[in-house]
Amino acid sequence: MILEQPSFWLRWLFPRAIWRMDKNERSVYLTFDDGPIPESTPFILETLARYGIKATFFMVGDNVRKYPELYQQIVDAGHQVGNHTHNHLGAFKHWTTTYIINTFKANELIHAHLFRPPHGVMRHSEYYWLGKEFKIVMWDLVTRDYSKWMTAEDVVNNVKRYARNGSIITFHDSLKSIDKLQTALPESIEWLKSEGYEFKIFE
Repeated sequence: MILEQPSFWLRWLFPRAIWRMDKNERSVYLTFDDGPIPESTPFILETLARYGIKATFFMVGDNVRKYPELYQQIVDAGHQVGNHTHNHLGAFKHWTTTYIINTFKANELIHAHLFRPPHGVMRHSEYYWLGKEFKIVMWDLVTRDYSKWMTAEDVVNNVKRYARNGSIITFHDSLKSIDKLQTALPESIEWLKSEGYEFKIFE
């Protein structure tokens, strides 16, 4: 649970960030980080379309630059878009100014009002300044689909164990995740549907 769900102290550090939506609504918010890339994005889009679901894609600006047609497919399909910096920067490896400039560079291509920091952490100075321009969306459940130690079944089990009303569920649109997502994404969606969850995107 320490890895799959955010700790109290992390939520306390960033109180204006969105960690979970309405706990009284039987709904979840699927999100996908790190794309778009040709090796995984088409499968994710096809799967979401098959189930009639909209999701939110937190995209890396340089990937949008390289694959603008995938970005356009996401937008044309009615999904929401979010900013995930231009180069997937680690917040503590760069100056605040560098991080903010990189984020705004990405937004010249992504045109988002939502932001999620790579790795789910950021300096408080970055949080302060970017919070003036973006809604900062964190997560309620990380499926850990990126981990080489996890199987597709493990990913699905994380969804089953930790999903709840208003959960913001994080998958990854990446090479590290796609082999597991081939099985885990449709199985997770089917289980969530069977449990009566509605799928929503951020305004």
